Amino acid sequence: MKNISFRNDVLPLKDVLYRLALRITLSHEEAQDIVQDTLIKVWNKRDDWQSLDNIEAYSMTICRNLALDALKKKGNNNESLEQEQIDTPDRTSNPHELMIQKDRIEMVRRLVNQLPEKQRSCMQLRDFEGKAYKDIAQILGITEEQVKVNIFRARQTIKQQFSKADNYGL
Repeated sequence: MKNISFRNDVLPLKDVLYRLALRITLSHEEAQDIVQDTLIKVWNKRDDWQSLDNIEAYSMTICRNLALDALKKKGNNNESLEQEQIDTPDRTSNPHELMIQKDRIEMVRRLVNQLPEKQRSCMQLRDFEGKAYKDIAQILGITEEQVKVNIFRARQTIKQQFSKADNYGL
C-alpha cells in the first residue's frame, strides 16, 4: 500500500476538483469554496487514507457531493459559463472566421451547460479530464455502463443541438 501524502497526492488535484465543481455549479466563487471544503474534508479523513483504493476518486466524490449540495441550497440560480471570457486559438487573422470560431465555442459551452447534471459530470470527467470509465463510475457512484450511456447521450445531444443551430443559425 502506497503512502499517501497531502502535498504530493491531494493538493495537485485542486485544479481537477475546481473544474469538476465549476462544471456542476457554473459559479467560479462557488467552485473555489467547494475545492477548499473538499481539501479540508479529505485532510480531516487522513487517518483513513491508507485504506482507500484511490485518493483521487475519493476526493472527487467528496467534491461532487459538495457541489451538488451547493446547487440544491442555491436553487440553481447560477449564471452560465458562457458569460466567461472565451480563449480561442488564433488560427486565422480573418476577423469573420475568428468571430465564427468564437461563436461555435460559446455555443458548445452553452449546450454542455444545459445537459442534465449527471451527463455534464460524466462528460467533464471523461472528455475534459481524461478519466477512465471505471474511475468516473467510482466518483459518481454509478456503474461503468451508466457512465458510458450518460456520455453517449451527452455527446448525441450536443451533436444534434449544435448541428441544428449551426444549420439554421438559431
